[in-house]
Order: sequence, then C-alpha cells, then structure tokens
Amino acid sequence: MQLPPDAVAATVLLTSVRLTEPWPRPGKEVGAWEGAEMDEVLDLIHALPGSRQYRCGFRPGWSVRAYDERVAEPLFEAAFCFSCHEARLTGSAVHGRALATQFFDPDSPQGQELLARLRASAERGSST
Repeated sequence: MQLPPDAVAATVLLTSVRLTEPWPRPGKEVGAWEGAEMDEVLDLIHALPGSRQYRCGFRPGWSVRAYDERVAEPLFEAAFCFSCHEARLTGSAVHGRALATQFFDPDSPQGQELLARLRASAERGSST
C-alpha cells in the first residue's frame, strides 16, 4: 500500500484509532506506537498487498494517524475497512486519488498482523 513518503519520514508518533461511527467522524485514539515499533507498523502497512474492491459501504473499524514532532494535526490518517478491502487516506500530506483510495488484502498475513496490532494497541492502551 502506498503511503506519503515525506510524511512517513517525518512521522514520530503513530496512533491507533477505534472508529465506531461512520467515517470520517473522529474516532477515539486508543493506542500509540513510537520508535522501532512505529516503524514496524508503517512497514507493515506499506507491505499490504493490493486487492480488488468489495461492496460493503465502507465502514472502517480502525485507522492510524501519523504525527510529526509538533503532534498537532495528523500528517495523514489511514482508515481501514477489513470488509470491503478499502483504505482511505486523508490529511495534508495526501495528494491525488491514487493515494486517497486504495484496496488491500485483509486476509493476507500482513492484513491479519495489522489487525492484530491494532487490537493489541487498544488493549494495551486501555490497561494503562
């Protein structure tokens, strides 16, 4: 999956977001990754294999938000719908349709690992 390279290079904090209302409504940031763990998650997202589009109406349950050192507005947010295989990217670093809407294989090892990490980050975040 494509991510905005300049924004990825500037990212110092990646948060996991649980989306419970129709996107693009704000979700609740439930976990965070920094350093090597953040790099692993970004690499995992980048390695997601493509897929064809399925029709579910785009109801993402999770997203990630990437922040630079200012931790003000996200550089980008990537929302993942594991039902229709669609990922939508928004934010100041996202330019062009090809980057804004992409399709990924949620059943791939990378897709399953991403989902597991999102869930684990929420569990870890709620226990602190």
